[in-house]
Amino acid sequence: MSTEARPERAPVRLSPRTIVLYAIGSLGTGGYATLPGLVLTYFLTDNLGVAALAAGLIVTAAKIWDVLIDPLIGAASDRRLARTGSRRGFMVTGALALPFFFALTFAVPPSWGPVAGAISVLLAFLATATAFSLFQVPYVALPAELTGSYDERTRLLGWRVVVLTAAILLFGAGGPALRNAGDDPVQGYLLMGIASGIAIGIGMLIASRTADVAAKRTAVSPVTTADAAIPTADAAATAASTWRHQYMSGFRALGRSQPFRALLGTFVLQALATGTMLAGAQYVATWVLRSEDAVTFVFVALVGPALLATPGWTVIARRVGKERAFAMATVLFTAAAASLVFAVWASGAWIYVSVAVAGVAYAGLQSLPMAMLPDVISHDERTSGAGQAGTFTGIWTAGETVGFALGATAVSLTLAATGYISTVAGATVEQPDAAVTGIVLSFSALPAVLMAGSLLTLRHYRLRRADIDTLEPFHA
Repeated sequence: MSTEARPERAPVRLSPRTIVLYAIGSLGTGGYATLPGLVLTYFLTDNLGVAALAAGLIVTAAKIWDVLIDPLIGAASDRRLARTGSRRGFMVTGALALPFFFALTFAVPPSWGPVAGAISVLLAFLATATAFSLFQVPYVALPAELTGSYDERTRLLGWRVVVLTAAILLFGAGGPALRNAGDDPVQGYLLMGIASGIAIGIGMLIASRTADVAAKRTAVSPVTTADAAIPTADAAATAASTWRHQYMSGFRALGRSQPFRALLGTFVLQALATGTMLAGAQYVATWVLRSEDAVTFVFVALVGPALLATPGWTVIARRVGKERAFAMATVLFTAAAASLVFAVWASGAWIYVSVAVAGVAYAGLQSLPMAMLPDVISHDERTSGAGQAGTFTGIWTAGETVGFALGATAVSLTLAATGYISTVAGATVEQPDAAVTGIVLSFSALPAVLMAGSLLTLRHYRLRRADIDTLEPFHA
């Protein structure tokens, strides 16, 4: 590959319209990541009467499916980009299919019984996960194609996280509010599923237009034009290869990119930590704060500070570097999660203060690694000539999915081990003290330990601003 013909031009600053279009996609990603993680396990155990362990296995099985298909979707997205110049087709398909299957997931009535209900939820959620992956994998690949600037990526992903945190608040608080709006929990879950699925799909559909913006930029880029033969050749070879070859493409990306391995390992551990807290939030509200509706206030306490803090993390990243700012956010979240352990002995309104501190950190944990991922992709493209953004984001999305899946599994295993009593809608039970203690620890100590562990993998991330800006691709 020759790079001699690449003229250096001033990098284009992303337009507000492009940033807005891309950020709106987080209405979809935030809703999908938040609502099932928050209420699906609870829906199974406390509405359909499914045993806690079985409920965790259902959620985990759907996430394992994600792990299997995400690398394939990433490779297919790269091939489509090579053929058509855009990743939009996958994104639109996912946006149109998701609302139907999302609503279907929460449409199962308790009268079907735990076994039939569990199977129905599993099948519907598998289809929902497939639709979401068709959108999410190419969506995460776009920042590397929209701009090559270190700081512009931080700006782009910073605004994305503003919308993401707002979506977490909207779905985390609004979803349970819709569920509890009437006296019938069965109709409440159905209303929540329909309204939330439509909102998620609309956000995804709007954001899909960003793929056309990326296509126009890469079409006029001398760098992309010079390198175009490589992804085209890869696409032709991959199209005739087996699935094994497509998976191996992802493993090769992991093998050759040390920064990607370090960042992915960090992000997976943190997804596991936040997934554990998310899956446990409704149980904390019901059995520690003694109000099912308290989950709304937990999310307000988390997301309100996060909305305010996101621009601050962008400023800090500009001054000290993304990796240092990321480490600072991780330490802060670890301390906040650890403090929640005291709820074992004394629950009360002080819990919201610790959650608010975690919210400040959470804004950085979302925006900074997502701004670092395009840097990793660009670094790999320039150092190895690979140009496989979809392959990278397929592995990334699979890793994130593993984290969140195991988070829900960890909570369900804790509930099962501590004697949690499942029930159907309308029935009243009292949980044993051991189960309540397990709920608190899965919401506090376990996430804190996982976050602390992620600092060890983050130490191995060695890309800095100079590594990116000296390799920056320029766009007309």
